Amino acid sequence: MLWSISPFGEAKVGIPYAIYNDVNIYLAFLVCFASNVLIFPIMTFFLDKLNRYFFRWRFYKKSAIYVGRKAKIGAGSSVQKYGFWGLLIFVMAPIPGTGVYAGTIAAYLFGIERKRAFLANTIGIFFSCVIVWTITVFAMNEVPLPWAYLP
Repeated sequence: MLWSISPFGEAKVGIPYAIYNDVNIYLAFLVCFASNVLIFPIMTFFLDKLNRYFFRWRFYKKSAIYVGRKAKIGAGSSVQKYGFWGLLIFVMAPIPGTGVYAGTIAAYLFGIERKRAFLANTIGIFFSCVIVWTITVFAMNEVPLPWAYLP
C-alpha cells in the first residue's frame, strides 16, 4: 500500500512488490488500486488549499513550477486536445512520469472539472493496474505470454 501511494512508484511498483512478497494476487490488486485512487482527493486538497500557502517560500515555488511544467509537457498535447479521454490515456500508460500524481496536476493546470478528472484518473488507474497486474502474474508464475508461441 505504501508503494502505491508514493509518488515514486504508485501501483506500478506496489502490485509487483506485493505479489513478489507472497500477498494474494487479488488482494494485491485491490489494495494497490484503492490506495492509488485515494491520491486524487489528497492531491486536489493539497493543490486547492496548501499550495497557495507554500508558494510563499522560494524553494517550494521553484519546485512547484518545475513539476507543473513537467506535467504540462508530458500530458499537455493529449489532455489539452482530448480533455477527459486524453487524461484517461495519460494516467493509464504504465510508464514512469504518468499516473495519478501527474494526472491530477495536469487536470488542475488545464482546468478540467473535478468530477470528470476524478473519473478519468480512476478509470486510467484501473486499466494501468490491470496491465501491471497481468504482466506481473504472468512473470511471477513463469507462465508464457500468449504471443510467445507466435512464429
